[in-house]
Amino acid sequence: MTTSGFDCSPSSWSFARGLALFLSGFTLLNAAGVGGLNPGHANLWWIDLRAFGAPVSWLLEVGFAGALLAWVVRPEMGASRRRMTLALTGLFLAFALINAATVSLLLVRGGIQNPHGVTLSGCLSLALTGLLWAQHARPPVQRGWGNTLAAGAIIALGFPLLQAFCFGKTDYRRPAQVALVLGARVYADGQLSDAVADRVRTAAELYREGWVERLIVSGGPGDGAVHETEAMQRYAESLGVPASALSADPLGFNTAATVKNTRIQLAGQRVLVVSEFYHLPRLKLAFAQAGIEVFTVPAKPDHWLRNWPIRSLIREVPAFWLYWWRGSAR
Repeated sequence: MTTSGFDCSPSSWSFARGLALFLSGFTLLNAAGVGGLNPGHANLWWIDLRAFGAPVSWLLEVGFAGALLAWVVRPEMGASRRRMTLALTGLFLAFALINAATVSLLLVRGGIQNPHGVTLSGCLSLALTGLLWAQHARPPVQRGWGNTLAAGAIIALGFPLLQAFCFGKTDYRRPAQVALVLGARVYADGQLSDAVADRVRTAAELYREGWVERLIVSGGPGDGAVHETEAMQRYAESLGVPASALSADPLGFNTAATVKNTRIQLAGQRVLVVSEFYHLPRLKLAFAQAGIEVFTVPAKPDHWLRNWPIRSLIREVPAFWLYWWRGSAR
């Protein structure tokens, strides 16, 4: 067995092992088809290896995840396993850096917009750098599983939030045939809640600026006699969208229902979906599970407090993982 010449603190070691445990588990489950996505591209949720082609990228993902898991379980490595583990981690770090550079270039050129410029690939590059460092370090004498499992659980809880603030905050608008607008609460008097008003206003902007040819509004019953989609259509018309460019899915009771109801209608078209930033990763996931690629546009909040909807963000953590897990049963 070989060891390196510098020490790693127990807390840093536990966090690195927890990160490796999460990445290896998530990568292996995606590669096995859990989550209902194409196993050849399921791990696009965190790394883009499409340059290798689906079969090779799948093998690399499985190999990397297996090497990480072996390092978590048995960190003392022989020379051959050590070289393989470091090489695979270094390869994935290199591609994370390439992904981060690609996204940054798109931001600079205006192909996409993000208010804070923080990218998921950039965050993952830092995480993989930390893993590579930990793999070079000498394991601490005390290294129980409790802190490692706790760190892995915290990272799993934080992953949907990271998706929300990096992917969800990014505006991927581009010319498309249709924009799908997700509903939210409409009060008994027919007034739109702030959430749904922000969504419709953003979608109407897409129409007026010529990004899309028509809008589909999707929602369920309101608090009173006015249906969510009826109120959404009225507001869209008041913002300059003609009735001829509007259609409705009145049975969009939740995200899964909207995807089920609209997937046939949307197939073969370029689609923009509009909702709150925290909702967009789950929407992207649900449509991907249905075999439809969509481009996401975060609703522009009318009030700055809506940039920090704490309750909604907390709710999205279990919702994201629930949708991901349910996808395997499709």
